[in-house]
Amino acid sequence: MGALRVGAARDAQTELGPLISPQAVAKVTALVDDAVERGATLATVGDRPDGVGYYYPPTVLTDVPRDSPIVSEEIFGPVASLIPFDDDADAIALANDTQYGLAAYVYGGDLRRTMRVAEGLQAGMVGVNRGLISDPAAPFGGVKQSGLGREGSKEGLLEFSETKYIAVDW
Repeated sequence: MGALRVGAARDAQTELGPLISPQAVAKVTALVDDAVERGATLATVGDRPDGVGYYYPPTVLTDVPRDSPIVSEEIFGPVASLIPFDDDADAIALANDTQYGLAAYVYGGDLRRTMRVAEGLQAGMVGVNRGLISDPAAPFGGVKQSGLGREGSKEGLLEFSETKYIAVDW
């Protein structure tokens, strides 16, 4: 995370762009500050460019307490919160213990295990061993309080159609 090149989207070297607003930066800052106050450790903090833009530095937190709001809120910022877990069931339960479910990510060397974990996650999209999961050909959307319905793919087209049911007795 510390090596990511942060900058404007127009720069071809940029790997991480700005957040959407100063309020978004303030929310991410408050979540990270709260986690650190509760005992999390700032393991990595990347660079924040000077100039125009609502940037938050790419950040990795370790030993994040499970009761920290950063664990259960949608961050919408470049923060990875690392939390120790006992086994896959514990990790899945922890990941699902939120009212949100837009996206989740699973990394591992055992594809069967990562797929088993991915299937157990309550998220509209799951990336396995990859960070970029958006694709125009794939449905985009979440579950729980992270959305209803999908954008993109044939599922997204169905959002613009009306189904009609006609029941007839002869």
